[in-house]
Amino acid sequence: MTDGRPLAGRLVLVAGATSASGEAVSRSLVAAGATVVAVGARTDGLEALVAAVPGVATHTCDLSDRGAVDALANDVHRDHGPVDGLVHLVGGWRGGGGIAGQSDEDWDFFDRAFRTLRNTTRTFADDLVASPAGRLAIVSSTAVEHPTAGAANYAAAKAAADAWVRAVAQGFRKDAPDSAAAVVFVVGALAGLEARLGDEVVRLWDRSPADVNGTRIPLEPRMDQ
Repeated sequence: MTDGRPLAGRLVLVAGATSASGEAVSRSLVAAGATVVAVGARTDGLEALVAAVPGVATHTCDLSDRGAVDALANDVHRDHGPVDGLVHLVGGWRGGGGIAGQSDEDWDFFDRAFRTLRNTTRTFADDLVASPAGRLAIVSSTAVEHPTAGAANYAAAKAAADAWVRAVAQGFRKDAPDSAAAVVFVVGALAGLEARLGDEVVRLWDRSPADVNGTRIPLEPRMDQ
């Protein structure tokens, strides 16, 4: 039985949950009735999240390690069951000084975040396809359409993540057209829009998979803000 809230009975994994956006998304999901599994690399960050959003379950995991992600899935399945949603919020921004200033260290930083997306989606894809309402969401950037020399590493990594999620969407369209959707939220800057992101993530379960699967949804402040 469910308690009448829109996401009651749904299990959602939030990857990169110790960020400001992770906290906001977790709060919105819990308020909507979802069971939230919050995953991050820092124990102290997860402890702070539990204090801010009581009721979330937490797991520490290096999501760039495929073996660790597979072990995480085993733990989640044992403790909670298969997931109905994956919200991937692992990322960050680092700029350089033109094309010549795009360092290997910065690229490694962005590439690690992309690996976490590949690992989590590959590990939990079967859950999302089997779910009666599977959802995958990431946050991308307007830099994909408007890249600059100073942020070339960042834009290239975001473009790769965009393409990966749209490829997942094509798989959903083939394997679970009436139940699963993969969505890319697009922002210029996420700061100040974290609560809006949380609301829009929850709304994904109200929308038809056919309407949102494979879409890139601009995330902008409401007109009354």
